[in-house]
Amino acid sequence: MAMRFSVLTLFPELVESIAQTSITGRALKNGHIELQTIQIRDFAINAYGQVDDALYGGGTGMLLRPEPVYAAWLQATGQTGQPEVVHHPEKVRTIFLSPKGRVLNQAMVEELTTCQHLILICGHYEGIDQRVLDVLVDEEVSIGDYVLTGGEIAAAVLIDAVSRLVPGVLPDQSAHELESHSLGRLEHPQYTRPSSWQGLKVPEVLLSGHQARIDRFQYLSSLKDTLVKRPDLFNQLQLSAGEYQELIEYTCQDPDPLL
Repeated sequence: MAMRFSVLTLFPELVESIAQTSITGRALKNGHIELQTIQIRDFAINAYGQVDDALYGGGTGMLLRPEPVYAAWLQATGQTGQPEVVHHPEKVRTIFLSPKGRVLNQAMVEELTTCQHLILICGHYEGIDQRVLDVLVDEEVSIGDYVLTGGEIAAAVLIDAVSRLVPGVLPDQSAHELESHSLGRLEHPQYTRPSSWQGLKVPEVLLSGHQARIDRFQYLSSLKDTLVKRPDLFNQLQLSAGEYQELIEYTCQDPDPLL
């Protein structure tokens, strides 16, 4: 069964233009994932297309009203009418893209792949009326500690990250297992031809053909990169005393293995 994404948005073309490109575009074409974009403005409260209103309590900007968002969500879940009791179908998870949410990471991405249907609500203006979020949303998710003009780009990021873990999307399904963050550390540096470029050489061990030495070199390179670039991640690793010693010895060698 294809994994389904439903995006509730005022700008469906923005999400579609990203999702229909590259790997996710091929995944859509091959039926590994499905994308449904729902225009919130189709459920406007009047003929003028109104979906927002001024804030109670004062403040600048406008807020999306609950009625259009709720109606769009009902369409995404296949429910008709305006039921008094909201029914949350099994294997369906509703996410509001918000700077207030839990920051998206690889562990969360892997968790989301267990869902059959993800409904992503994109806010705009000052966001969405809290009441509809309380009724509909299972979780708020952020892609970083900054504010965007709307949730569409964040929704596209989440779709991309989750889709590539769906079986059949990547040509080598095991490839993602060694990528940055999948093992709690950053991926090791990668090299290709030519072996020498502008006086910079590929580490000799990678040309040796000795797979055990290559594996160990790449592992230590991964640890070093994590220590230097993401010490917050490194501090969460549970390394043995021997691994610490080996990393120290590796790090104390020529600091730039390309030279």
